[in-house]
Parts: sequence; C-alpha cells; structure tokens
Amino acid sequence: MKKSIGTLFAAALLTVGAFVLNPSTAAAQGRTRVGIKGGLNASSLFYDSPNASNKNERIGFHLGLFAQAPIGEFFAIQPELLYTTKGAAADYNLVGARGRNTFQLNYAELPVLATFKLGQAVELQAGPYASYLLNSNLNSNGDFGTGTSSINRDNFNKVDYGLAGGLNVYLGKFLVGARYSQGIQNIANSGTAKLLLNNAKNSVGMLTIGYSFN
Repeated sequence: MKKSIGTLFAAALLTVGAFVLNPSTAAAQGRTRVGIKGGLNASSLFYDSPNASNKNERIGFHLGLFAQAPIGEFFAIQPELLYTTKGAAADYNLVGARGRNTFQLNYAELPVLATFKLGQAVELQAGPYASYLLNSNLNSNGDFGTGTSSINRDNFNKVDYGLAGGLNVYLGKFLVGARYSQGIQNIANSGTAKLLLNNAKNSVGMLTIGYSFN
C-alpha cells in the first residue's frame, strides 16, 4: 500500500512539474493554470461515541500546488498536491475520567477535480480525493493529563479518501475559493484511536487564496 501511495504522489508531482515546465502543451485547448494555494481549514470528525460530547472543529490550514488541464473551452481537470490538517475536538467521559481531547491529523492529499468554467472568472469543482496520513497527535486537557502526545499511526487507516466540491473566483491571476470535502473511509482501525473515535470520518471546510503563474 505504501508503494502504491508513493507512486500516486510521485505521479502528481510529475504532472504538476510538467505543466510548470511546459504549459503550452495544453494551451491549444484553452487556458492552462499552474499555481500555488493555501488557506484556512475548519475540520470535523463525524462519529457516534457514547464517550464524547460537545464536539467542535479543529482550526488548521492547507498549503500546496495545483495544475489545471483544459479539455475544451468550458471544462478542465485539476489535480492538486496539498499538505492539509484535519481532526476535531471533543469532551470525553471515559470510565469516570473527564476532560477534552483535540485530535490532530495531518495529511498529504491529492484531489483530482472536474472543473466547470462559468466564464473566465468563476469555476465550479467536484471530484474525489485520496490522502496519506503523515502524523497523528492528541492534545489533552483533563483527568488523563495535559499536553500533546503522538498517537501510533498504526491505530489509523493511513489512507483516507472521499469526495470534494467547491467554487473558485479568479481576480486576474489571484484566486479565492471555498471547498468542502467529506471522507468515506473510517479513519480509526485499532487501539486508542478506535476506542475514542469509533467510526469517525474526516470532513473539512476550506477557505483558499492562491496565485496562478499563467
């Protein structure tokens, strides 16, 4: 699995690199875009656990590259390679112990989005994403102690996948956008993660700014 995920991200990097080095390849079909983007994340974990209550979003960020390959005048495919934070916070009540946990999950993510162009400035996007868990931490404040500690990544499914959709508005070479992504895969598979998160799935809202080099 690690080999296949590594191959997937290597292919994404090569794709983005090819557009950066030779954007004229797809220019004959429409306007090619290659750029950088980043912004704010508000992430949640959809799960049903009798030990958790008062759930809130984790506020984080995303940062990465995108390339847009036009297919005709009004349609394009946009792969991206992002570093993105996910997770959530919740109060716990476990065997009489109480406190608050914030799960901090950080991923390398590859969305591949169908892009529908509404003129030159506005785009609607939808498509799948796959992401690979880079690290996992738990910030605690309560009866189990206070501080941040690492959770064994083997407690999690290292590959997450789901669907994403959103809207971009271009102001010249600058863009502003909003996106929502919903995971399909359960993120926990064993140990502490499974005990606390049960059948949790990632969900993230993103606000983005970016710059297109061409």
